[in-house]
Amino acid sequence: DLSSGINAEWPLRPGGSALVHHFKTKKFWVCSVDLSENTSADANVVVKGSTLVEQADLVKSEVGKLVKDGATKFDGIFCVAGGWAGGNASSDEFVKNTDLMVKQSVWTSVISAQLAAHYLTEGGILTLTGAVPCLKGTSFMMGYGLAKAAVHQLTKSLADDKSGLPKDSCVQTILPVTLDTPMNRKFMADADFSTWTPLSYVADMFTTWLEDRSSRKPNGSLLKLITKDSKTEQELA
Repeated sequence: DLSSGINAEWPLRPGGSALVHHFKTKKFWVCSVDLSENTSADANVVVKGSTLVEQADLVKSEVGKLVKDGATKFDGIFCVAGGWAGGNASSDEFVKNTDLMVKQSVWTSVISAQLAAHYLTEGGILTLTGAVPCLKGTSFMMGYGLAKAAVHQLTKSLADDKSGLPKDSCVQTILPVTLDTPMNRKFMADADFSTWTPLSYVADMFTTWLEDRSSRKPNGSLLKLITKDSKTEQELA
């Protein structure tokens, strides 16, 4: 089996890159699916296409070549894609931002789910990325809330016995409040970083889920990552 699959897209590329680096230090084989190559990865699939169908077909085809159409399988597929844009229904950018949020969070999650259905090993792990604020209304960032809520719903559907995922596989969606990325620090320089979840914490958690199936939360879990005073705790939504 292939040890790990990474699915990461802009603008959370620092998150994806951090995971690639982390898994490589743990001696995993890593494939990066992104908008550009990651030189640290063992293999790369560069995403192209202007529609979901075009992107999904390309990614499935290229990853299929790497795994010889399923002759080998991934133990884990990790989607850390996403982005953020604000605005309510009266904002000039409302529709534009909603379109962008759907592409960054929903498209990437759908593509990851398709990869898992075809190329994840039995008992493997698929993770997606949601958000704590989007468990309820988000009037000040409607497009973002809509997209992340869709990811939450997809998680529940993928956990169903008839989802099409491999036997005994597990889907978990992490719900951070704010991840401690270089980009977030740049645009929120005055924020309280002690409430931000470190990427190293997420990477260590993913590694544990890969290596120890008993450490995983129940299939279909939405897992809040709550960081306070630089200490992160997990809480099921």
